[in-house]
Amino acid sequence: MELLKKLCEAPGISGYENQVTDIIEEELKSVCDKLEIDRLGNVIGLKKASHKEVDSVPKKVMLAAHMDQIGFLVKSVDKNGFIRFAVVGGFDPKTLVAQRVIIHGKKKVVGVIGSKPIHVLGEEEIKKAPLMKEFFIDVGLENSEVEALIQPGDAITFDQNFVQMNDKVVTSLALDNRVGVYVLLEAVKRVKNHRVDIYAVATSQEEVGLRGAITSSYSIAPDFGIALDVTVAMDTPGIKEEEKGCAMGKGTAIAVMNSSMIAHRGLYLFLKELAEKNNIKYQMDVMERGGTDAGAMQKSRSGVITGGISVPSRYIHSVVEMCHIDDIEASISLLVSFLENIHLADFYNL
Repeated sequence: MELLKKLCEAPGISGYENQVTDIIEEELKSVCDKLEIDRLGNVIGLKKASHKEVDSVPKKVMLAAHMDQIGFLVKSVDKNGFIRFAVVGGFDPKTLVAQRVIIHGKKKVVGVIGSKPIHVLGEEEIKKAPLMKEFFIDVGLENSEVEALIQPGDAITFDQNFVQMNDKVVTSLALDNRVGVYVLLEAVKRVKNHRVDIYAVATSQEEVGLRGAITSSYSIAPDFGIALDVTVAMDTPGIKEEEKGCAMGKGTAIAVMNSSMIAHRGLYLFLKELAEKNNIKYQMDVMERGGTDAGAMQKSRSGVITGGISVPSRYIHSVVEMCHIDDIEASISLLVSFLENIHLADFYNL
């Protein structure tokens, strides 16, 4: 879990992923035949087929795991030194109350997200959910001191560490989607006998519109695409029985549908078959909301046979995202099996 911890604790909101990029480059350079960073900041590693048929060109498999996390950008500093911020990615405002943050200015500056104290709220204000515009960041400095260190456009991330709670569960900010990056890295290291060219892509700016996956899939032109991400663990209190889907600790999640794509039926059935053959715990994931890089890959050029492998996660888009270690390992195992057997699949007859 040390690599996952390192990935989760590296700051990298959309468009500012360079510190995460450095870690990924270091991990891929010894296992890939070619490594590059494109103009949008995607890290693209190519691991060529270990075996190939005579006079044939190996099929291309693109693995996409977005490396960016949600966060904020400094928008302005008021006359009293309080910072207003712009949101980068999707937030539930109630998760922001009383959180500690790090502003990545000329040096790291610790701040807290503040709002109007409950002691002075009116009855109607107490009843309503907080609005994003009501929050500000307080670094405890005067305006002149703040402006000497911080300027509009500086990135802001939450100040929260990776914690392994026990021998089963980890919690951290940015598990969405550093855990997907971890699955990608581990699978590319472990795969040995594969007859396809593997393009391992850590994509940029997924949280603001799948941007890195759009450009990288266009340049690679893959035959097959697999998005590696988290999915919502629908197993917490308050979720109706008929609304429950994937659960934490019940295995890797094979994507069938989300808001950005409907997976290729032959591909997800092939993944299901591999999981059963190799005794890998799995769940079928049908989500009506939430998209992944699969949506961008699927629509690239003339179309790509696309699916997804996800790790169920509780409390997504918060500082206490949670995943089960067994689900992570199951995702890696399924991905390795897929890469080593994809050349055998006849998708149109499954």
